[in-house]
Amino acid sequence: MRLADATWTDADAAATDLAVLPVGSTEQHGPHAPLGTDAITAETVAEAAADAYDGEVVVAPALPVGVSEEHRQFTGTLWLQPDTFRANVREVVASLASHGWDRVVVVNGHGGNVPALGEVTSTITRHDDAYAVPFTWFDAVGDHAADMGHAGPLETAFLRHTDPELVREGRVEAAREGASDGWGDWVSYANLAHDVAEFTENGVVGDPAGGDAARGEELLSLATAALCELLAAVADRDVTRPPHR
Repeated sequence: MRLADATWTDADAAATDLAVLPVGSTEQHGPHAPLGTDAITAETVAEAAADAYDGEVVVAPALPVGVSEEHRQFTGTLWLQPDTFRANVREVVASLASHGWDRVVVVNGHGGNVPALGEVTSTITRHDDAYAVPFTWFDAVGDHAADMGHAGPLETAFLRHTDPELVREGRVEAAREGASDGWGDWVSYANLAHDVAEFTENGVVGDPAGGDAARGEELLSLATAALCELLAAVADRDVTRPPHR
């Protein structure tokens, strides 16, 4: 059930304690992909898994702004500070839990959200009346995960499969020419670059031409299967907290 499309009476009739909360970002994705890429991909995976899962799942509306200050030099990027983002996620999960949907998988599409999501889901589980875990879709696509950059082959492939009208195909060559090969500027295992503009001309990391629609279909299938497996584990898990030893 997609919460934003349901009436309150539809929501009240939902016979489940399981919910997914998509989170993403509004940030540059090069000259060829939309600012909303991370929210679009997270929501798509969340909805696909809810449809494929053998049981009822409430799909909350996506949170479209995340921890993205590293992209601040590129126009259109919006960002929250980590404290604000954690509070946003925690309060939305508390809202879901108040209606009985107290087992929540936070489905993430933005790498910059990962540290804050790990922190907030553990806080929710330890201190609130809910159980929450994070799931980042591009970590769950097998060997493809090694190619994850930024607006590179994986995200471009995904959008070419699910939302091809959003990919500016005439700008892909320009995206390739201004891209960096990898993330950051590394010396002695330390990344010297705090902002993306320090190591890529146009915000792209990786080759967007390396991702066609067929690859995008496979990415969505793998992420969906992984999330369905996680949903089943969350649904069955004993979530009582261990006693003091």
